[in-house]
This record gives sequence, C-alpha cells and structure tokens, in this order.
Amino acid sequence: AAVMVIDAGKGIETQTRKRFEVCRQRGVPIFTFMNKLDRPARPPLELLDELESVLGIHALPMNWPLGDGVDFKGVYDRREKSVHLFERTPGGTYRAPVSVAGIDDETVRRALSPDVHQKVRDDLELLEGAGAEFDFDAVRAGKATPVFFGSAANNFGVQLLLDNFLRLAPPPAP
Repeated sequence: AAVMVIDAGKGIETQTRKRFEVCRQRGVPIFTFMNKLDRPARPPLELLDELESVLGIHALPMNWPLGDGVDFKGVYDRREKSVHLFERTPGGTYRAPVSVAGIDDETVRRALSPDVHQKVRDDLELLEGAGAEFDFDAVRAGKATPVFFGSAANNFGVQLLLDNFLRLAPPPAP
C-alpha cells in the first residue's frame, strides 16, 4: 500500500495525479493524507469530491478536520468517535494532541467556535447518512481510499494515519 499526500489548500496537483496512476496500474492500494489543515484549506467535502471526480476513487474519510487555518482545532476520529485537539503554542511551536474527548464534550465545544462546531456536526451527519464507512475489499481493489486529515509539518494527524495504515493496509502481495 502507498500513502498519497494532498495539499488541502491546493487539492490534487499534476504530479500527484501521475503518481496515483502508477499506483493504480500496479494495483497498489492507496491511503490519502489531506495535509496542511493548519493553513487555509478548501472545504473537506470538496476535497473528497475531487478525489472521486478527478482520480475516480471513492473517498472514505477516517477522520474529519475541526476547522482549518487559524481555526484548525484538531480532528474527529470517526471510528473511535473521539476528538484529538491541536493546540498552537506561544512562539509558533506546535504540540501533538492535547486531549481526546467526544464531539459533544464541553472541552470540544470550548475549543471550537459555535459555527465551526455546528459545521463539523453537519458534515459528520452527512457522512453518516452517505454510509462513508471503511471497506477493506474496495481499498484492496483500488476502488476506495481511506482519507485522513492533519498537518504533517506539525506532526498532527500523522500518527492516526500511521496507526490505521498498519491496522488496515493489506499485507504484501506475492
């Protein structure tokens, strides 16, 4: 399996499309990391739609961003139904997740502005209604890609991707 990294502000770039096609031709399952959520990003539903329309692969969001840019506060792990908060620290340095709580936990409500919290809840409800759940066979067949959101430069969301990659990626083929 391979990991495809996409800039959440720019979307799918030409070199990403070329590398994706190489993986598809070789039958390599692909996991996707939507990167740079700590900067202004395109709406996550739009990014998922671009994966499907441009690359022709079904997007399976495994976690969901809590805002973007200066409003980026973390990610919601859909499987664990937990929130990993991202905290900006003085001097521009960053720390890994500072707490984990449910989406309606008071800590989460305090961390997010009311409009971001409501948008996240609405997006998650839409995803649940659409049945965007993990499908191992579809991933193995190259028809679907698990999608993770985060900020690699700040080492946020990367561990969630790696842990799930180890748990979900198919074993090497003969």
